[in-house]
This record gives sequence, C-alpha cells and structure tokens, in this order.
Amino acid sequence: MSKEGPNWDGLLKWSLAHSDGTRPNRNLSEEDRRWFMEAMQAQSVDVVKRMKEITQVMQTPEEVLETQGVNPEDIEDMLDELQEHVESIDMANDLHSIGGLLPLLGFLKNSHANIRAKAAEVVATIVQNNPRSQQMVMELNGLESLLLNFTSDPDVNARTKALGAISSLIRQNKTGIAAFRLANGYAGLRDALGSESVRFQRKALNLVHYLLRENTSDCHIVNELGFPCIMLHLASSDDAEVREAALCGLLELAKDKTGENGGGGLGEDDDDKLKQVLEERMKGISLLSPEDLGAAREERQLLDSLWNVCYKEPLSLREKGLVALPEEDAPPPDVASKHFEPPLRALSGRPAAESGPKTEEKSTPLLLSLGPAPSPDTRDVTSSSATDSTS
Repeated sequence: MSKEGPNWDGLLKWSLAHSDGTRPNRNLSEEDRRWFMEAMQAQSVDVVKRMKEITQVMQTPEEVLETQGVNPEDIEDMLDELQEHVESIDMANDLHSIGGLLPLLGFLKNSHANIRAKAAEVVATIVQNNPRSQQMVMELNGLESLLLNFTSDPDVNARTKALGAISSLIRQNKTGIAAFRLANGYAGLRDALGSESVRFQRKALNLVHYLLRENTSDCHIVNELGFPCIMLHLASSDDAEVREAALCGLLELAKDKTGENGGGGLGEDDDDKLKQVLEERMKGISLLSPEDLGAAREERQLLDSLWNVCYKEPLSLREKGLVALPEEDAPPPDVASKHFEPPLRALSGRPAAESGPKTEEKSTPLLLSLGPAPSPDTRDVTSSSATDSTS
C-alpha cells in the first residue's frame, strides 16, 4: 500500500460493481482478495498493542524522555490517543491489566501543567460510568492525587480537569463519596466557587448539586461552610449555566427539612438575600425578548420551584404567564410520521384505489460513500508526536 493510505475511491467502485445486482456473483481472485484485505487492515489498529506501547512511554522517567527528544507536546498527543482508546469500557479496564493505569496516575504529578490536566481528563474518561475502573483507581490512591491537584495546583485548568475526574470517580460510588467527604472535599468545592474561572465554578456547582441530591444529610455541612451566601452571589452571575447551577444547589438546600429555620436550612439573613436575588432575576427575565426568554426556560422553572418551596405562594412570573410559555406546553410538531407510517396504518388510511400496485418510478436510493482515509498512524512517540478522541 502507498504511504497516502488505501485507494478508497477504487474500493468504493469495486464494491458497487460487485454488489449492485447487475452482474452475477463470482469468486474473488487471489489478487482481488489480497488487495481488499490490505485495504481493510491498513485502517485497523491493534489497540491493546498500542496501549502497551503507550504504557512503556508512561513508565519511562521524564528526564529520559527528554534526552530522547520527546517533548511535552508529544506526551499530550499520546494521552489524547490513549483517551480515544479508553472510551471503550473494555479497553479502559484492560489498561490496568497491562500496567498502564498506575503510570497514568503518576502523570498527575508531572512538572508540566498541561500534562497534569490531560492525565486527569483521561482518568475521567476511564472511570465514567465504570464501577470496575472506579474501584481500581481508588485502590491505587488515585483520588488522593486528584484531590491534591484540585485543591492546590497552581494552574486553574489542571484544577478544573482534576475536579472533573473526581466528579466522574465518585458518582454512583459510595466509597468514593465517603472518601471525598473525609478528605474535606467540600472545603475545596467552596474555594472553587470563589474562583474567577467560570468553568471551574460550573463544575463545582454541578458536583455540589449532585452530592446534595444524593446525600441530603450533607446540607448541614454545606451550610456550616457558608455555601448559601456564595451560591446566592453566583445566582446573579453573568453566565447562564452558573446561574442555573447555583439555583439548583439553593433548591436542594431549600428542600432540606433539617434547617433550623424551616426555610431550607437558610439563615434569616440568607433568606432575605435569597428573596432579593429571586426578585431581581424575575425582573430581569420579564424584560427579556421572546427569543432570550425561550433560552432561559430552565432558569424560569428553577425560580418558580425555589420561590414555591421557600414562600409557598405563586411566583410573579407565573401570574404573567412567563414560567411556562404556550409554545413550550404544546407537543412538538409531527413532521415525520407521514414519512414513516407503519404499513398497516398507512394502507388503512388510503383510498382503495391507492392500495393497488404502483406504477411510479422509484427514486434512486442515497448511496453513502466511505470517507477519506485518515492520515497514517505515525504515533510512535519515541520518534514523532502522537496524533489526536465531556465540562
């Protein structure tokens, strides 16, 4: 095969010529068979073999890699490739079997911030919805390394990626949640909410919301650490996603029945501030254009729920008909059913004359061609950089 990759146009023409029904089936010649197999094999990758090669690189000391001409960008590209492979749960679990998970966690301590961030991103992919890999990372003390980066890494992107990995690691993982709580993880979340990074704030708020929803008993921890005041401030953020996430957290606190004031665990000062924030947001929403009003649907519904839980009275937006717009309550238009009617229903709805054989010429079916060949795999990091798979 040439270095430019297989001749996909030739392969497509060959396939169509031998499968369009215009000529009888015939046995492939040995030359045709060999050409076809080469075209297919040129695009296949032995993933486990490649992961073993990446593992060998990850196990090599950083100073040795530098002497071999491997730079940080090469490592980042290699981790990008690894992330593609571990998107498969089977491959994610196999990474530990071939010895690659431990050195990957070691990259969380790399001297380069981008590599620390990328390693955390790969860990997040490995453990997402994967109890087996979650357990393996916990057993290798991966949570401790991630918590260290989350709370004290000087690079905010590395901190954000570490928080994303922690979130994936402890979701649906009672052991992970307990360890996070014992490691004073809530204090780290509080600090993240005070960051100037909107992405960092979003991830922290989303994790707070998840933890409160899963463990209502944690509401008292959140209150003691001063979260309500911070979330009230973020509920007026210029970023819509931050506002919505802050309102979600406040709603969970408002639903908590263990608060001393019966108003969702909010103190009197916080309760007054909440009412002020909600009224300001309602005023702002009432002035939105119809287009912007549609985009604020989730925020409108959160305001309505929070107001109802805290004050047991109708929201002013509801009285104005702005909580649920008429077009939002209506079912979506049915634009496809007439094209995809079940055969019996389609026949029953047609006149008798239409049930006979048709003489119309059938339209030519759409042919899906194969895409262009990707560039050749030159991702041996000892000689060149690796190529490129949620917040």
